[in-house]
Amino acid sequence: MINITLPDGSVRQYEAGVSSMDVARSISEGLARNVLAAKVNGEVRDASRPINEDSSVALLTWNDDDGKMTFWHSSAHLMAEALEALYPGMKFAIGPALKDGGFYYDIDAGDRTLSSTDFKKIEDKMKELARQKNEYKREEISKADAIKYFEEKGDEYKLELLEGLEDGQITFYTQGNFTDLCRGPHIPDTGKIKAVKLMKLAGAYWRGDENNAQLTRIYGIAFPKAKELTEYLERLEEAKKRDHRKLGQELELFMFSEKVGQGLPIWLPKGTRLRERLQNFLRREQEKQGYQMVITPHIGNKELYVTSGHYAKYGEDSFQPIHTPKEGEEFLLKPMNCPHHCEIFGHRPRSYRELPLRLGEFGTVYRYEQSGELHGLSRVRGFTQDDAHIFCMPDQLKQEFLSVLDLTRMVLTKMGFSEFTAQISLRDPDNPDKYIGSDENWDAAEAAIIEAAAEAGLTTVTELGEAAFYGPKLDFMIKDAIGRQWQLGTIQVDYNLPERFELEYIGSDNQAHRPVMIHRAPFGSMERFISILIENTAGKFPLWLAPDQVAILTISDRFNDYAHEVLNKLAPHDISGFVDERNEKIGRKIRDAELQKVPVMLIIGESEAEEGKVSVRRQGEGDQGSMSLTEFTEWFEAAAES
Repeated sequence: MINITLPDGSVRQYEAGVSSMDVARSISEGLARNVLAAKVNGEVRDASRPINEDSSVALLTWNDDDGKMTFWHSSAHLMAEALEALYPGMKFAIGPALKDGGFYYDIDAGDRTLSSTDFKKIEDKMKELARQKNEYKREEISKADAIKYFEEKGDEYKLELLEGLEDGQITFYTQGNFTDLCRGPHIPDTGKIKAVKLMKLAGAYWRGDENNAQLTRIYGIAFPKAKELTEYLERLEEAKKRDHRKLGQELELFMFSEKVGQGLPIWLPKGTRLRERLQNFLRREQEKQGYQMVITPHIGNKELYVTSGHYAKYGEDSFQPIHTPKEGEEFLLKPMNCPHHCEIFGHRPRSYRELPLRLGEFGTVYRYEQSGELHGLSRVRGFTQDDAHIFCMPDQLKQEFLSVLDLTRMVLTKMGFSEFTAQISLRDPDNPDKYIGSDENWDAAEAAIIEAAAEAGLTTVTELGEAAFYGPKLDFMIKDAIGRQWQLGTIQVDYNLPERFELEYIGSDNQAHRPVMIHRAPFGSMERFISILIENTAGKFPLWLAPDQVAILTISDRFNDYAHEVLNKLAPHDISGFVDERNEKIGRKIRDAELQKVPVMLIIGESEAEEGKVSVRRQGEGDQGSMSLTEFTEWFEAAAES
């Protein structure tokens, strides 16, 4: 007999060789029908695989991310089976699931040219095969037999993949008439796939190398219910309407110029006002908590980033070094702000009485992202972080971390992101070379994050391998208005950079001690945050944040002077806007202001000008009545706070 420990801590006894699906059936048949895979001792596996020793088991359904990933990977195999049935002779490279949803398969179609007109035929074949409810069967196979199989098929892609595998680690999966080299895992059978949709075609070089063959990449999505596919497609249509690249252009927030360079956004006046409002909001909150603002250069000597480890980490993704007239001298556009802040801490002796020292900066950093990965403001080559670094004593770490947690939660709530999950991002135990620093430092940092998150009562998930190279993180995953998940704010605990920079403070014992460092950025990247904010609000920003908060609309040009007088009197109250002086009917002016998503319209006619008042209209709510300017500023302040 073996002991199976379930996520709720309960322990059940079964005979050795029991499968996760057997465990599910012993709990309820309804649960078993929904199981897609299982996590056994932290490893995601087929639900049918036997368990021969005491183990912890989590049963994975569509409600679990790992369950979805398994479902989509199995859907990629189903698509490959359909393609092979329809177009014999095709060769298959790789077909993974995608974290953002769905799957793709890279294929060598030979002389055949596939297009989106083929999608309906492929989808119909996938549905036909799914209805057969064929089991996904796992088979361990020797390397020699695997090579023989793919040599007979003439599949050079799978043969190349086999070169990097050893005997004992090679598995095939078969469903119906399709067999593939695959680690798995897979769902129990094809019958669970009820709805499929192929989305697009793209070109992809084998193994991402432009010197290799170009393959056809087919993207798709699949669901266990037809209703979920319908809802997904509706969300996609809504997302297109909210696309920040489209709205950013329409609302004149930002632009890109080929002459300036790809991935380098230019902020237009309205976008600059939006960005500055965000920065001023966070700057005020930080000052309340004792942060001191600093400014550091956009470049630094290469040796600075060699010391920090950023050169080894980001060297390939950075702009090439800047060579000065001095022989051998090299500078880099800074990839991160933290090395500069370490230098600020270390520029003079520090006492424990100065700690915690909280340094904040809206600092712009640079990464040379590949052109194919650039995407509006979401993925750029130059971006500004709402960065801060807290240097503290070890016994101050927990309280500082909790304070940063409170600040981050307040910021996200203020921005309208009330739904979020905290992701604890830890080391990958199988790849220690990815990280700097001792195991002792890492153990202390990871324990600090886990303990603080628990004390704060956060809903958390844990992801191995997602830590920064210098320390573990707490990443905030938020859901937007149409259900998409994004990673925004981050808090990181770092024992390693203070060590690499040899930072010290003199303690109460008059001895030198090493500080601990907290990295934090509630927004993350200003560019990425604003892209998400645009899409979450569909460009209808909260009143306090809108670039143009009021549009002053005159019924006749006779009232333009008074309109400008109103605008000037609102300025000292930090209310920004514009006067629409066009010779247009008031109905047209109102419609245009609504299209520009201006939250408040002040309509001025003869009675308003004579009485020194404004007629107030709020987008989405209609007329608010006639007000004096004093009444309006009071109304505005209350509305902006609500």
